[in-house]
Amino acid sequence: MNLISVIVPVYNVENYINRCVDSILIQDYDYLELILVNDGSTDKSGTICDEYALKDNRVKVIHKKNGGVSSARNSGLERAAGDYILFFDSDDWIDKDTISHLYNNLN
Repeated sequence: MNLISVIVPVYNVENYINRCVDSILIQDYDYLELILVNDGSTDKSGTICDEYALKDNRVKVIHKKNGGVSSARNSGLERAAGDYILFFDSDDWIDKDTISHLYNNLN
């Protein structure tokens, strides 16, 4: 199995981030890392990200000054260790077999 890095830029989405992160962490493909890039949020988004990292060692959090979604994604790419990279937005959520389905189609 290959490690898959999932990168999610986070900016002021305290009302949406839980649904996004939960949908990624319940995937039936377990060999993944989730990189949450807090792009200078002024709400509780950064704290929520840190709480996930404390609960699940697959979650990594980057806190950075606001630079926009492309800058956040690039920061995530610098930290990613995966063989494959997926990007999701912080207000997205996915079905529990999304990543395994994508992986199986690649192989």
